[in-house]
Amino acid sequence: MCGILGYIGFQEVAPIVVTGLKRMEYRGYDSAGLATLNDGRVDILKRAGKVADLENLVELHPLSSTIGIGHTRWATHGVPNDTNAHPHVDHTGSIALVHNGIIENHAAIRQRLQRDGVAFHTDTDTEALVQLISAFYDITHDFEQAVRLALNEIDGTFGIVVISKHEPDKLIAARRGSPLVLGINDGEYFIASDASAIVGHTRQVIFLEDDDVATVTREGYEVKTLGDEVVEHEIEEITYDIEQIEKGGYEHFMLKEIHEQAQTIMDSMRGRLIMDKGTAKLGGLREVLPVLNNARRIIITACGTSWHAGLVGEYMLEHYARIPVEVEYASEFRYRDPIINEDDVVIAISQSGETADTLAALREAKLRGATVIGICNVVGSTIARETHAGVYIHAGPEIGVASTKAFTAQLVALSLLTLMLGRNRGFISIEEGREFARELMTIPSKVEQILEDTAPIQTLAERYYETSNALYLGRGYNFPSALEGALKLKEISYIHAEGYPAAEMKHGPIALIDENMPVVFIAPQDRIHEKVISNIQEVKARKGQVIAIVNHEDDVIDGMADHVICIPRTLDFLSPMLTSIPLQLLAYYIAVRRGCDVDQPRNLAKSVTVE
Repeated sequence: MCGILGYIGFQEVAPIVVTGLKRMEYRGYDSAGLATLNDGRVDILKRAGKVADLENLVELHPLSSTIGIGHTRWATHGVPNDTNAHPHVDHTGSIALVHNGIIENHAAIRQRLQRDGVAFHTDTDTEALVQLISAFYDITHDFEQAVRLALNEIDGTFGIVVISKHEPDKLIAARRGSPLVLGINDGEYFIASDASAIVGHTRQVIFLEDDDVATVTREGYEVKTLGDEVVEHEIEEITYDIEQIEKGGYEHFMLKEIHEQAQTIMDSMRGRLIMDKGTAKLGGLREVLPVLNNARRIIITACGTSWHAGLVGEYMLEHYARIPVEVEYASEFRYRDPIINEDDVVIAISQSGETADTLAALREAKLRGATVIGICNVVGSTIARETHAGVYIHAGPEIGVASTKAFTAQLVALSLLTLMLGRNRGFISIEEGREFARELMTIPSKVEQILEDTAPIQTLAERYYETSNALYLGRGYNFPSALEGALKLKEISYIHAEGYPAAEMKHGPIALIDENMPVVFIAPQDRIHEKVISNIQEVKARKGQVIAIVNHEDDVIDGMADHVICIPRTLDFLSPMLTSIPLQLLAYYIAVRRGCDVDQPRNLAKSVTVE
């Protein structure tokens, strides 16, 4: 993985591909490359580093063509260098390919082809695929058939675009487990792994499905299955504007997206609250509502930040809807032979809707008879298509690799689900439901209050940016907030940080505390506030440096902590939507002060489409 863009049309391809790759830089990558067809040859330029390095290379060695493919690579097989960068070409120099995913049987294919005399030049799994396509072309002399035959021998995942000098007016694209979208304009076509790369050219798109093979010429396109059967897909429209994937005057996308949260939280609940009845409606769940209302158990499966949102959802749903909830790491779910019954509901949470482990988990759940619901951000994503029903969080494009606005929007979706199920199942009265709904509507303005004055958080960042370790502690609904705060610091500043339930500190982590250890307490005035005060005293007794997230009226912790960050008060189960904001800002300002690449932190990718 990470970013793919192919083009065929009437314009010069190099500027289109380079600009499109820039729009996908947020996904995280370590090299970039471009291949074009011109005068019966395949021309390739690729370079380890940033798209800007590729752009400079293109300026030095211009490529004139109206068909080509480009790629930004996040290394899986082989170190990041010029040789291992995509596109890859076969040993005859006739076929070029870009690929997201992992070819699991690449070693066997490589050995087989090497025995036939094929010379390999890279350490990548991808080269095995392009060499296999070449071998089948030698037999069939049919480009499309060669691609299809090769893919039928592949174990693993792929999103590919291929070009060949043998048929120089054709792009072939295919996917299995790695997203591809076909963009359609008048006389020109685009293939991309992310619609953000083509939104400046067209809004008309087709989302390819697993085992689709699309053959594209300037005259049109045809989509078939790997079994060579024609399939029809509905043309859909991209709904967001190009401005939404630009920085809009902010220094980083992450900062922009933090500041967008008052709006995205409102967008996530817009039209979904029924104030007079004290409940919520989620249209995407209408068909599975009877199953949800009578579910024996809910299993939430997710990865990373989405898993933290799922933990908050567990607390909400168990308390207010009285349904047993389990939260599972998607990466472990299918490998531990989980016990799943037909009256279980599995909720898969993913910002991108393409997370490989989460997809594998939901597919396992479907095989075992569960009803599967998706909570995701990207319309048309694989999770949105493969689940029985779902909820879009409507956070808009999230460009920063470290998730911010998608996290709080996921919390909104889970809050609405909790309110709806609690009312339907009779555990929330109409009066309580109205109170919850009214308080939900105040959250955006309370987020705005937090964002109005970030100077104290910047001061804290200046004080602690050189620390090597940090501890984040919370209880109840804000234990997941502690995990998320620690994750944000790790992701973008590279400072080691751990999140714990505050009471668990005594069972090991307290050994780490000394005068150099910053300890962040998430301590709003909830029902276990007094317990957190005791935990703060334990840290202070060992000379730890206490940073506390507290409500404005909290004079007790204010007089106890070394530093406080004040936030408005809200209902307990909604508090993570507010406590997460200063934790995001603290991580951001520390990372900036340390000179880190905030939007593209090292080794990370925005959408993890491999296991």
